[in-house]
Amino acid sequence: MIITRDSKIRQHRAEVAAVLDNNGRMVALASSDATSTWAQLEVVMTQWRRIEALTELTGPFIYTAARTSLVKVA
Repeated sequence: MIITRDSKIRQHRAEVAAVLDNNGRMVALASSDATSTWAQLEVVMTQWRRIEALTELTGPFIYTAARTSLVKVA
């Protein structure tokens, strides 16, 4: 499982293609909530159970995470 900070993951087509082409499983911290290290940690911890559940799924997929949401992008 890849966890990254990328607020514009949807616009980074090459990165999305690389994840999907290599059967990757990614969660991008893509909200304005995740601007500092502590804010990023808060997003991860708030979504921890949902992110952990994603580890059971087969890839490829990309989700974006915020404090209040976890949304599938690809």
